[in-house]
Amino acid sequence: MEKEDQETSAVEPLSPISQLFLSPTLYCVIIFTLGFKTRCNPSSIVEGIKNTWIKFPRFSCKLEMKKNGKAVWVPTTYEVEDHVIVPDIDYSNIENPDQFIEDYTSNIANTPMDMSKPLWEFHVLNIKTSNAESLCIGKLHHSLGDGMSLMSLLLAISRKTSDPEALPTTAATRKHVDSNDKDWWLVGRFWFMIRIIFTTVIELFKYCLTLCFMRDTKTPLKGKTGDRVQSRKVIHRIISLDDVKLVKNTMEMKVNDVLLGMTQAGLSRYLSRKYGIVIFPLWIRSEDDPLEYVQRAKSTMDIKKLSMESLICYGLIKFAMKMFGEKVVETLVKRIFDHTTLAFSNVMGPDEETSFFGHPMSYVAASALGGSQALIIHFVSYVNKIIINLAVDTSVIPDPHLLCDDLVESLNIIKLAALEKGVHKMEV
Repeated sequence: MEKEDQETSAVEPLSPISQLFLSPTLYCVIIFTLGFKTRCNPSSIVEGIKNTWIKFPRFSCKLEMKKNGKAVWVPTTYEVEDHVIVPDIDYSNIENPDQFIEDYTSNIANTPMDMSKPLWEFHVLNIKTSNAESLCIGKLHHSLGDGMSLMSLLLAISRKTSDPEALPTTAATRKHVDSNDKDWWLVGRFWFMIRIIFTTVIELFKYCLTLCFMRDTKTPLKGKTGDRVQSRKVIHRIISLDDVKLVKNTMEMKVNDVLLGMTQAGLSRYLSRKYGIVIFPLWIRSEDDPLEYVQRAKSTMDIKKLSMESLICYGLIKFAMKMFGEKVVETLVKRIFDHTTLAFSNVMGPDEETSFFGHPMSYVAASALGGSQALIIHFVSYVNKIIINLAVDTSVIPDPHLLCDDLVESLNIIKLAALEKGVHKMEV
């Protein structure tokens, strides 16, 4: 009886979002790649995971379905070595290492996870690519956490390359809160809360409209309604963070605004060049102003920054699950995916050189895969780089590299326009 009580007390129920990610139609995993500047030592990775990674409860638990149909986290014992995979590959016979890594990563992404053990795995590959001397490719079930929480985990178990005892930082962790103008603090906070409430109501109203009848314009980028994507291709491309910051500073906006603007411009360029389709009011031609894209993106992001829609949606999902059941909520979320074209996110990574269990990193790439959307775009920053991550349904977008080229080219065009604007300001 005592043993049963201990096991029961150790059981942890899944959060509402995690339960959704377990459904067949919304099954979602996160694929990430750590590029290293040196050859990788698998023994160091295993030892590092034993000392840090598995101490986090969910990484030492497996999912277990109860009689009532609910899944719970159950602690289990396992060998870390079984989750750190070193494939037996003759790298000397590989003609194109970059293509090999893309195919290997995509194969991992499309392989179903073994749900009878902890839902993570590492693949260590000592192959030199154009951006790294070796790589570590990880696969995690999305029920373990979202992009922000997993990036926080990476920061917690990594160390500065310049100081092996110090934790790496991001720009967000070093923000300083100014306590001046205390007399206006109360008024400012009150007005800020009013704006948050107003914009949140507007954004939730848009969600309801999308759920009921609004949907994105039908384009060749739109996935097949109803079905989870069976085969995805995962690729990434590295661009300069300094280029993004140049546009950001010239236009007096945020990095998110620039990334969203270049994404809109890149998608418009891709559709126009490949299919002759014009979706957005502008498409990049010599007579257009490319900065209009980032201006429009800034307006969108200004609203999103004031909105608490993510927090409220989490509460609504939890409430709806209790009131109507998991199947109803699953249907509603799937409907949102079916009515939209793509998923877009940006995660801030370390802004200084970082080592992962003694291996200096050259870049961090990550992408979440799930749902029926044919295109998922993630941006991850690392030091002076931004990594564009695309996960595409190959039956809808057979040439993801062409799309990636258009995203990069759009940034270059926007950067040149920003430089011209900056020179014009100086002349005036």
